Amino acid sequence: MKTVLTVLAIALFLSSASSWARKPCEELKTEIAARLDAKGVSSYRLDIVAKDSQDERKTVGTCNGGSDRIVYQRAPAQSQPAAVAQR
Repeated sequence: MKTVLTVLAIALFLSSASSWARKPCEELKTEIAARLDAKGVSSYRLDIVAKDSQDERKTVGTCNGGSDRIVYQRAPAQSQPAAVAQR
């Protein structure tokens, strides 16, 4: 009887663990952006895409209970406008 109760308790704990990890995408995206900024990363883009979408970008997080992904892409560095020669 003790074994059955232990197994049920473990099963209940594991089934509820995924609900603890559920996080809204915008909140997670903000946290990831803050970490990247703290590391000095610049010129990047984070997008929220569906879990099943075909995407070549790097997945850096999952959100909404695993139904969506946050993907990372380096953006090209902002080029400085060329100085205009004065005559």
